Amino acid sequence: MAKGRDKELIKLRDEALCRRYYYWTERQRLRFDDALKILSEREFFISEERIMAIIRHKIRTGEAERIQAPQKVKKPRLTNDQLSLFPEL
Repeated sequence: MAKGRDKELIKLRDEALCRRYYYWTERQRLRFDDALKILSEREFFISEERIMAIIRHKIRTGEAERIQAPQKVKKPRLTNDQLSLFPEL
């Protein structure tokens, strides 16, 4: 049994960290330093320096492009015509 942290769990954490960094910087349009603070203090509980090292490593090795963003859950949209099919309560 190898000692230390599980490499697969670290890999999954790093991928999740990159997805969350993308979310905060691109979707929520936060500045990178604000996104780092959120990731460090609220989500992953590791230092901002370590987060930047992980992101830089993923970019350098080209792994950042292979990380798939989670699929959006599509909500059905109902039109007025569809709603009129249901009797009023």
